[in-house]
Amino acid sequence: MAITLPSPASPLKIGTRGSPLALAQAHETRERLMKAFDLPEDAFEIVVINTIADRVLDRALKEIGGKGLFTKEIEDAMLGGKIDIAVHSTKDMAVEQPEGLVLDTFLPRENYRDAFISKSVKGLKDLAEGAVVGTSSLRRRAQLLNYRPDLKVIEFRGNVQTRLKKLEDGVAEATFLAMAGLNRLGLEEVAQSTIEPEEMLPAVAQGAIGIERRKDDALAGHLLEALHDKATGEMMACERAFLDALDGSCETPIGGLALHEGGSLWLRGEILRPDGSERIAGEDRAAIEDAAEMGFALGKKLREQAGEGFFDWE
Repeated sequence: MAITLPSPASPLKIGTRGSPLALAQAHETRERLMKAFDLPEDAFEIVVINTIADRVLDRALKEIGGKGLFTKEIEDAMLGGKIDIAVHSTKDMAVEQPEGLVLDTFLPRENYRDAFISKSVKGLKDLAEGAVVGTSSLRRRAQLLNYRPDLKVIEFRGNVQTRLKKLEDGVAEATFLAMAGLNRLGLEEVAQSTIEPEEMLPAVAQGAIGIERRKDDALAGHLLEALHDKATGEMMACERAFLDALDGSCETPIGGLALHEGGSLWLRGEILRPDGSERIAGEDRAAIEDAAEMGFALGKKLREQAGEGFFDWE
């Protein structure tokens, strides 16, 4: 069947959240498609969709639901034919997609590290005893309290700019953001330092843009195939299998990172109690073709070590 490429008369509709970072990721996707198929900018239409996580900013993520907080409305729009593809931060994606949708395209992974941001100190070790740190991430909260139980961790919701403004206003002495997001926004200079995975493992899939489509959409499949980065896809398969075994969501403090080592992948993973009182970690290596199976096995192993109730809040 012949494929008719998008045109100004019939543009491909790209769904995204409306934050500056989400829009930057959608623009990057559009630019890559324009270059790959020599198409004009107006052959694509960026459609902004608000999710529940965007609308409800006065409560912690764990209080407004589990999986799909950043994606449900976007996926509903795609299933309803209002958009053709959706651009996501892969770390916000559930492991399983709704019936009829598929996530099989990943752009080259950006920096996977967390950025440490503060107006007064250079790094996590430099924070004074009892310092206030802001974060909306349960993973970062648990990691911080495990490493520095003396710190006071407060809720820090909002997009990158909102959180930087809170820091400027003195609401907290420090916060963390994904280095990938800062790079994509041209704000890398706000990071005092980057956190190496030996100190704090990043979120599963941090730094990777994932593009979702309808499974039966031949045009979207054809276009996105040209964008897919194989190496990133291999890392995502491994890390997301690890997450799958743990049934991870925004309510579960989980860190995971897979890196290429020649023809194999090295996976490090950890789970933490929400209050940071216990951390269980492990690592493994496998050939690339076996990496997803290895990721699932490591996740299952950590879950068995943790036992029932490990992720429960007091």
